[in-house]
Amino acid sequence: MTPAQPPLVFITGASSGIGQALAERYARAGWRLALVARRTGEVQAWAARLGLAPTSWRVYAADVSDIDSIVSAGQSCLAEQGLPDVVIANAGISVGMDTAERGDLDVMANTFATNNTGMAATFHPFVAAMRARGSGGLVGVASVAAIRGLPGHGAYCASKAAVVAYCESLRGELRASGVRVVTLVPGYIDTPLTRENRYRMPFLMAPEAFADRAFRAIDAGDSYRVIPWQMGVVAKLLRLLPNAWFDRLLQGRPRKHRRGEGRSAGT
Repeated sequence: MTPAQPPLVFITGASSGIGQALAERYARAGWRLALVARRTGEVQAWAARLGLAPTSWRVYAADVSDIDSIVSAGQSCLAEQGLPDVVIANAGISVGMDTAERGDLDVMANTFATNNTGMAATFHPFVAAMRARGSGGLVGVASVAAIRGLPGHGAYCASKAAVVAYCESLRGELRASGVRVVTLVPGYIDTPLTRENRYRMPFLMAPEAFADRAFRAIDAGDSYRVIPWQMGVVAKLLRLLPNAWFDRLLQGRPRKHRRGEGRSAGT
């Protein structure tokens, strides 16, 4: 008999931050890796530093905001490595916006193309095959920014609220199929890009700590998990605040960098 291969995880946004931390956590657990990134050279250098066996991973170049690009990456994974056991739609962007500025409408469109349409396109190549197999996990990475809108952060907050609603819808569609849909809701994660934020970030987590908790949540098949849990409590309390109190609380809060003011932060 041919020995069974280790399980396979497909991760977008794998060149840095949360995506890279998740890839390392799955590698340590013995999983094979299918990694998607625009900067494939950075993934190759990372895999070399970790000493990953060449047969245990592959990287696919794709732009998640381009539907055909990310769908093609998924199809290549199916052809070259087989059907993943878990697909993590992690790639995302975070850029501040001002609705009064015409150029920021393009920022909003690109944010939705990456964070929302790109997530659905990431899942698309695998849904029918997972349903036919009767197993698999589809993981959407949202944010606590989905809970309430933050001034100057309308595109990101709206896109992450849409991630939560989309994953909930997909979970209902796949409920009887054996395919699990998991919504991860990170708080503030310490990456080089979030360090540019001009506001306080309570309960800031190292990406490795987030990845470990996320790994366990995905393995348990949790439908919705806020990490760290303390941010979940804060977010729920903010959700309960009357609008007038919430608006007063955020009055004068520093805003996210707009395009051209700083680098966009990936999730």
